[in-house]
Amino acid sequence: MLKEYLTVELTSSKGRGVFTKEAIDEDTIIEIAPVIVMSADDRTHIDKTLLHDYIFEWGPEKTECCMALGLIPIYNHSYSSNSDYFMDFEEQMIVIKTVRAINAGEEITINYNGDWNDEKKLWFEAE
Repeated sequence: MLKEYLTVELTSSKGRGVFTKEAIDEDTIIEIAPVIVMSADDRTHIDKTLLHDYIFEWGPEKTECCMALGLIPIYNHSYSSNSDYFMDFEEQMIVIKTVRAINAGEEITINYNGDWNDEKKLWFEAE
């Protein structure tokens, strides 16, 4: 499930990002996307490629990884993100849900640390 008001646009500093053409209320699910689950061995190879920046740790013990489909790989990081993501290991899905109201034209961001308000340093310089 992907909301029709989501769009992919170029940002001024982060490459592509996901934006909304309409205002979105707080606590709105805006995307539910399937994932392709891969083993720890697969991740060893993926970590040597550009795809490293687009995969998620996966599973209760984070021993696997996954490539999310849909727009999930395009959401940019922010330490003050306006959305959060949730992993459904049983259904092999990732859900994006807003944590505050988002204005039309605003970029939709998630926190790559897993919690929308987590300020731990990432593997790259981030805002």
